[in-house]
Amino acid sequence: MRLPSIQGLLAFEAVARLRSVNLAADELSITPSAVSHRIRQLETQLAVRFFSGRDFNLSVDGVTYLARVREAITALQQVPGHQNALAARRLRVAVTPTFSRQMLLPRLAVFCHAHPNIELMLQVATPVRNMTVEEADIELRFGTGPFHDRECLPLLADEVSPVCSLDYLRRHGPFNGFATDDAVSRAQLLRTPLESWSTWFKAHDINLPEPAMGNQFSDLGLMHDAAAASLGVALMRLKLGRSWLASGQLVRLSTRSVPSPNAYFLCWRPGALERVECAAFVDWVRRAMDD
Repeated sequence: MRLPSIQGLLAFEAVARLRSVNLAADELSITPSAVSHRIRQLETQLAVRFFSGRDFNLSVDGVTYLARVREAITALQQVPGHQNALAARRLRVAVTPTFSRQMLLPRLAVFCHAHPNIELMLQVATPVRNMTVEEADIELRFGTGPFHDRECLPLLADEVSPVCSLDYLRRHGPFNGFATDDAVSRAQLLRTPLESWSTWFKAHDINLPEPAMGNQFSDLGLMHDAAAASLGVALMRLKLGRSWLASGQLVRLSTRSVPSPNAYFLCWRPGALERVECAAFVDWVRRAMDD
């Protein structure tokens, strides 16, 4: 494949950053129709669509390619002998505790090796309210989405299934797939505002209300640890809880799993991907979660 034209790449980057063909045309000193033409040519050559709507929201392919385009532009702007060219770029990322420990940190060395000039500052976010201690450049949010104050990239969906410790199962089981009113009623259900038991109940025609009493946890990892300590039965997100199952700390009570209505989203303020470090991190996380 022949290399894309620099004019097309600059037009794409300007429209993605400014979210306007007219503003991009003014910046590049060409006509709006020329901007549109260059982007269409680039999309045709690469066989991708960069934007998903008339308001210039980036498609998943657009987010990925924009990161590469900005890295290339930044590299071309680095003049040999200029010390500031490789100055560290600080990136503040707000992450939820269990996701960061189970999904992000085991993969993070790959990003750090690929981008040694990006200094990461990881901040703890409260998943229930999407709150961070201080302002972040990139945020991991949990819920149903979309989040109207941010641009978002769906990152990780999951399925849920009940789990408990082997000791708890021996003392209180068997639970026969945890699929009947009687089986569920005999268990101490661990609660969290992050996952509703009604998801499991509806899928199995269990005629019980959402539990209103019992131990409650605002962090999924803490709830998994509580279940491992034989405090009761937890509704586990299976991708997030993989290590508890692999180690034998928890066992599944059913071979069936149910799609959770909640997912993880990577979010940022409009215009944040103008910064190379933000675009690079978004692109890397998206690809890392696909592995």
